[in-house]
Amino acid sequence: MLTAGISWFWNTAVFTAEISLAVVSIAAVLFANWHFKAHVSYAAKAASEVLTGDQYRALQQFGLPVAVVGAEGDVIWVNDAFAEQVSGGHVCLGDHIMKFIYPSTMEEILTSAGTDIAVGLRQYTVFGIQTDAGSVLYFLDETAFQEISRNYEASRPIVMLASFDNREELTRDSSSSEEIKIASEVEDVLSRWAQELGGFFKRISNGRYLVLTDEVHLSDEMKKRFPVLDAVRGIKAGDRLSATVSIGVARGAKNLQEADDWARDALNMALGRGGDQVAVKQANDTYEFFGGLSGGMEKRDSVRTRVFAASISDDIKESDVVFIMGHKYSDLDCIGAAIGIWNVACKALCRPSYIVANLTQSLASPQITSLANAYPDEKIFMSPQEAQSILTQRSLLIVVDTHSQDFVESADLLQSAARIVVIDHHRMMVRHIQNSLVFFHEPYASSTCEMVTELLQYIDDSHLTQTEAEALLSGIMLDTKNFVLKTGARTFEAAAYLRRRGADTVNVKRMFSDSIDAYKAKYKIVSNAEIFNRFAVAFTEKEFPELRVASAQAADELLSIQGIDASFVLFPSGGATNISARSLGDVNVQLIMEALGGGGHLTMAGAQLSDTPVRQARKRLIEAIQEFSEKMSNHTNERL
Repeated sequence: MLTAGISWFWNTAVFTAEISLAVVSIAAVLFANWHFKAHVSYAAKAASEVLTGDQYRALQQFGLPVAVVGAEGDVIWVNDAFAEQVSGGHVCLGDHIMKFIYPSTMEEILTSAGTDIAVGLRQYTVFGIQTDAGSVLYFLDETAFQEISRNYEASRPIVMLASFDNREELTRDSSSSEEIKIASEVEDVLSRWAQELGGFFKRISNGRYLVLTDEVHLSDEMKKRFPVLDAVRGIKAGDRLSATVSIGVARGAKNLQEADDWARDALNMALGRGGDQVAVKQANDTYEFFGGLSGGMEKRDSVRTRVFAASISDDIKESDVVFIMGHKYSDLDCIGAAIGIWNVACKALCRPSYIVANLTQSLASPQITSLANAYPDEKIFMSPQEAQSILTQRSLLIVVDTHSQDFVESADLLQSAARIVVIDHHRMMVRHIQNSLVFFHEPYASSTCEMVTELLQYIDDSHLTQTEAEALLSGIMLDTKNFVLKTGARTFEAAAYLRRRGADTVNVKRMFSDSIDAYKAKYKIVSNAEIFNRFAVAFTEKEFPELRVASAQAADELLSIQGIDASFVLFPSGGATNISARSLGDVNVQLIMEALGGGGHLTMAGAQLSDTPVRQARKRLIEAIQEFSEKMSNHTNERL
C-alpha cells in the first residue's frame, strides 16, 4: 500500500496496478485465514458432536500427545501433552505435520503398526488413524525404552579367540628361555588389550587365548581397525621375524554357546586366509576382515599332510568311481593337480577315475595333450554332464585348486555329490565348500600341485610317470612364477622330488610357450597400461582365443617395471569382465579383488564382474585401489 501511494506521484497507471494487486493480496490472506478458522471450527464441531464435554476435556488432558491432522497435512488440533512435549510449548496449529514426523511420511504412519521418529532428543513411536476429514496421530514416548535397548545392545557379550600364528616358527631355533620370553610378550600385549576393552583374558592352551568384552568396545575397536595386530607385530625374534596373531570374533550371537561356535569359525577363517588378521563373524554367516596386509610366514606340518593323505586314501578306496574337478577355465596348476590325483586314484589305488573339465575352455591344453598321448587307449577326461550321468552315492568328488562353491567347473556336480574332498591352497573365502569329508587347505603352499606332490608320496608314488611329474612341476612353476613368488623350502623339495621322478624342465618350459598372436597381444596390453600410485592398470576390449593367457602374462610382465607394486589387467569374456591381479608381496591384491567379489592369494588374485563393460569395471577397480591405498596409508600412519 505504501509503495502504491508513492507511485501516485510518479505514474497513475502504475499506482492503479499496484493498489489493485495489494487489495487482491489482502483479500486472499483474509480468505485463507477465514477458511482455516472454518476448517478448525468444523473439526472442533465434529469432535463436539462425537464427544461430550467431559470426554473432550479428557482427550485434551490425555497423557499421550495427540494431534488431529487435516487432509492436506496441516495440524488442526493438539492436546496439552502434544503442545508441551512435542511442539515444545509453541503454537503449532496450521503447521505442516512433516515438521514433527520427518523423514517419515503420513502414508508410512497410517499403513504401519507404529513408526519410530525422533523429535529433538526424544524418541517416539507414532500410531495413526485415518478419518473422513483427516487423521489422528498418537505419539508414544519411548525415549527411556530406546535408551535401555541401546544400553543392552552395547553391553552384549562378545567372545574372541586369539591364536599366536607363528610361535613355532619364531622359537624353532631359540632356547627355552627365549621361547618363554616371546610367548610372554605376546600374552602381555593381548592381556593389556583385553583390559583396555574392559574385558577378560585367559590362556586356554599354548598359543590360544580367550578374550571376553562387550559390543561397545568391539565397535570402537573395529573403527580403529584393531591396532593390537600392529602391537603384536612389533614383537620380533632376532632382527627379521615378527610375531603375528589371528583373532576370531563372534558378534551378534544369540547365546554364549553360539558365540563360541562363531568365534571358532571366525578364527579358522582368519587362519585360512593367511593369519595376521581379525575375522568378525556376524549374523547370516557374514564376515568382516581387518588386517591381513602382511604375507605371513610359511607354516606347514608334514605330520598333518600324512594324516590327510591317509584319510584321502581311505575315502578313495571306499568309492566306486572317483571324479577330480577343478575350477572354471582350468590352468596348469588345476589340471596338473588333477592329473596327480588321477594317477594315485586310478593307477595306485585301482579305482575308476576321471578328470572333469570343460576342455574347450581350459588353459592347460599342453598338459591335456601330453596325458592323452601317454594313455591313448584310456578315457581320462570327462565333461560335467557325463560325470553327472554316472554319479552314485558311493562316488567321490575331489575338488582341486579351489574351495569356492562359485568357482568350481560344475556347480551341479558339486551339489549332487554325496562325498566330497577338497584340496586347495588359496586363501579362505566366505562361500567355501562346507560339506566335505576332508578339507585339505594349506594357504601357505605355493600351489595345489605342491600339495598333491606331497600327498602322493605318502599314499603311493610307485606309478608316477614322467608325464604326470611334468604336469605337477608345470603347475608349481606357474603359481610361483618360476620359483620367484610364494616359494618356500617345501616348494623346492617338491620340485626336486619331481625332477628325480623324471620331470624334464625343457618339456615343462615348452608348456608355457605362446603363439605369436598371444605374444603380440600381451605386449599390446602392457603398452596401454596406466599407473595410479604405484599400481599398473591395463585393459583390452577385444576378445580372442588366447586372451586369458595373454592377460595373465601381461599382468606378470607389468611387475617387472620399476616402481610398480601391483598390476591389474582387465579383459572381456562371455559378457563379463575379468581381472587378473598380481603383486610381488608388498601389496595384498587378494583384498582388492575381494572388494570386487573375487579372491585369490596375496600375490595373485582375480575377479569376474558379470554384465559389466570393461571401462565400467576399470572405474570400479580404480575406486577399489584408492580405497585400499587409503586403508594402507591410515594403517601406516597409525603405526607411526
